[in-house]
Amino acid sequence: MTGPRCAVLPADRRPDLRQAVIDAGGQVVDPADAEALIWAHATGDPRELRDVLDHHPHLSWVHLPPAGIERFAPHLDTDRRWTCGKGIYARPVAELALALLLAGFRRLHRYARATSWGDLDGRTLFDARVAILGGGGIASELAGLLAPFDADITVVRNRPQPIPNVGRVVDPSALLDVLAGADAVVLALALTPATTHIIGTAALEAMAPHAWLVNVARGGHVDTDALVRALRNQSIGGAALDVTDPEPLPDGHPLWELPNALVTPHTANPRSIGGTMLVDRVRENVRRFGAGEELLGTVDVELGY
Repeated sequence: MTGPRCAVLPADRRPDLRQAVIDAGGQVVDPADAEALIWAHATGDPRELRDVLDHHPHLSWVHLPPAGIERFAPHLDTDRRWTCGKGIYARPVAELALALLLAGFRRLHRYARATSWGDLDGRTLFDARVAILGGGGIASELAGLLAPFDADITVVRNRPQPIPNVGRVVDPSALLDVLAGADAVVLALALTPATTHIIGTAALEAMAPHAWLVNVARGGHVDTDALVRALRNQSIGGAALDVTDPEPLPDGHPLWELPNALVTPHTANPRSIGGTMLVDRVRENVRRFGAGEELLGTVDVELGY
């Protein structure tokens, strides 16, 4: 009995994904002969994927490498199954979110830039009120990391179901009230039309003057101009951003110079960390596909993530 027939495209990228298919008992074949497509280009033009699907409508399963698939969302369809990297990068992303939280609370961004001894400043994360927007894997991992700090955690998500280590889970209608009561706000949600600029002028005005905003999701969640105004006016404590809009953040942008901003270059999940995780996900899903089992990281086509 032969294993599942999978195309891995573009053919010149990610030979490790081709090997993952083989290790799972599958066969790497041309798309004309394939049952499934493992897409290997997370940052390329999504229209290349659409072109492959248009020419090979028989493909019944497509796997996308990133966890956030907003770039591919216009090309999703209900004719086949879709999976993505959802959940596999949660631990390293949550780890960076915690690091950014601590850096902001302890003013490490200012001390790192200092050239002389300065004033003592900072807050503690112990017993802090933390709001997490998004209830997926990153939120769950971050809640676990925050448990030793006895943080009071509120999660805002579309489906308000309980999450371990989280005190409250509410739906988006309570967003402004949650922001008003938070010492820190962490963005860990999918980028959709409904969540684009979820942090804009109204949200920033609702936040406490000492509160920190941490974004490890997508730059499009934040109205950058509104954030710059809030930081300049010191109407929030600060912002720690691993993602920005635009991205990459251009040289000379105000966020590089503002003393209450900390920017990292989308480093929550670098290839050195996430590459192996993606290979493991593809290997396991090819095995599951061949065995007729439920696939991991299933995409809800209607929701777009």
